[in-house]
Order: sequence, then structure tokens, then C-alpha cells
Amino acid sequence: MAEFALTARTPLGGYARAFGGVALAEAAGLSLVSAAVPNGGDDAFATALIEGFGASRPSTGESVPGDRFGARVLGMQPDQMFILFEAPDPDRAADTASAALGPAAYVTDQSDSWAMLRIEGRGARAALERICMLDLDDAAFPEGCVARTVMEHLAVIVLRDGADSFLLMTPRSSARSFLHAVELSVANVSE
Repeated sequence: MAEFALTARTPLGGYARAFGGVALAEAAGLSLVSAAVPNGGDDAFATALIEGFGASRPSTGESVPGDRFGARVLGMQPDQMFILFEAPDPDRAADTASAALGPAAYVTDQSDSWAMLRIEGRGARAALERICMLDLDDAAFPEGCVARTVMEHLAVIVLRDGADSFLLMTPRSSARSFLHAVELSVANVSE
């Protein structure tokens, strides 16, 4: 019988590259779970989120940092949050979130379904403005904001996680095409 060894690979293979004042790098080591609030369970969910992740419940379009597991809770829609965190065991992220939230949320692991790319530096916004329909100006999209959008016909979630830093999440199936679009945009504004 043949013996096989499986090796985990991130969607972008640990990609990291600098273009003048802009750095692009795959954000690895983060787990992502979806937490849906049961009908009528708003108060229980808010309490569980504080107790489990040390975070308050964000409004849709906002994110809130937590004080456990390096968590950040993203308000994706009224009764659905994404929780980004450093799971003690990345292969059991849903178990960690389920233990933290208990019966106050329906949890599904999304970690392997999304590619995460961080763009940061003085020219990050200029590069994104070429391919992103969102207004990323400080007044319209301050730190902590999160939104779904489309870039180059690909679904993307944009999280502004710093003054000149954005975490971009796209489905794993289109990760390479998305990376190419972002690279090209960054290269065009870095010339």
C-alpha cells in the first residue's frame, strides 16, 4: 500500500512582496468563523461574545477587537458576524468558537474557504481606489470599518485594520486571480 503525506498549503503560498511604499502579504495564521445569532437570541449572543472573546457586538459594517485569542469581530449583517482570531488549534477553530459562544450562536468554520491578503503602506489606498468601488477615504471608511464589495469581478471583504492597512478576504477559489489584480494595481501606482 502506498503511503502519502499531506501538507497543508495556504491559498497564496505565503506570498509577500513590497512595491515601493506598499507591502502586500498573505495574512496567514488567522482562523475565520461565521457566527449566526439564533432568532430571539440577541442578548444571549452579546453576553456570550463578551465572555468568550472579550468583544462587544459590532454593528453591521463595523468591527470590534476582543481581548481573547487576538480576536476581531466583523459585523457582516444584522444577525451574522465573522470572527477573525488566532485559534489555539487552527484545525479546530469551530470547536474553539463553539466553546467560547456556547448555544448562543450557530458557528461554522470558514478558515479554509477564504484567502486573506494584507495591503499596507502610504500608497495602499491609491492602489485600491483603482479596483475597489468603496469610498476608502478616512471620513467614509475609518479604521475598523468592514464591507463586502467586488474588485475586478471577484467577491471581496475589505477590513480597514490600520491607518494605511487593509485586510482583503476573497474566496479561496479565486485567490490567484485576485492577487494578480491587486499586484497589477499596486505596480501601476508605484511606478
